[in-house]
Amino acid sequence: MDELAYDIYFMKEALKEAQKAYEKEEVPVGAVLVINNEIVTRAHNIKETTNDPTAHAEILAIRQAGMILGAWRLTESTLYVTKEPCIMCAGALVNARLKRLVYGCDDKKGGGVRSLYNIIDDPRLNHHVEITRGILEDQCIHILQKFFKKLRKHQ
Repeated sequence: MDELAYDIYFMKEALKEAQKAYEKEEVPVGAVLVINNEIVTRAHNIKETTNDPTAHAEILAIRQAGMILGAWRLTESTLYVTKEPCIMCAGALVNARLKRLVYGCDDKKGGGVRSLYNIIDDPRLNHHVEITRGILEDQCIHILQKFFKKLRKHQ
């Protein structure tokens, strides 16, 4: 498979995690962390479930990978996430020394990678993460829109 085929495959896996978050009434964001085209960790948002403001899919996937691999430097890792990471998560990607980020859709209200801030490619920082955006963008947008439409109906 070529890189695009892998990106699509792993983004579909991240969307499965987003669906799990949706079913828990969490903002439906999912992530998978991959090394050498193998999934190391999977995660989805559980902020509401755990009452933990840091329980974003990206943070959980990075924490789990560090524990599994016995290292905090994830220099050969690619993180696939359905929505552009926020500033907290973007900072974590830099601190974990991730090689690459692949995400589905932009977050115009809270994006820390491109939409509002450019944390993971800021020239003042000591590490830069490669970025690929827009993989399965329509599906990633759809699950978020479905969630927030449902949420507004119940308010």
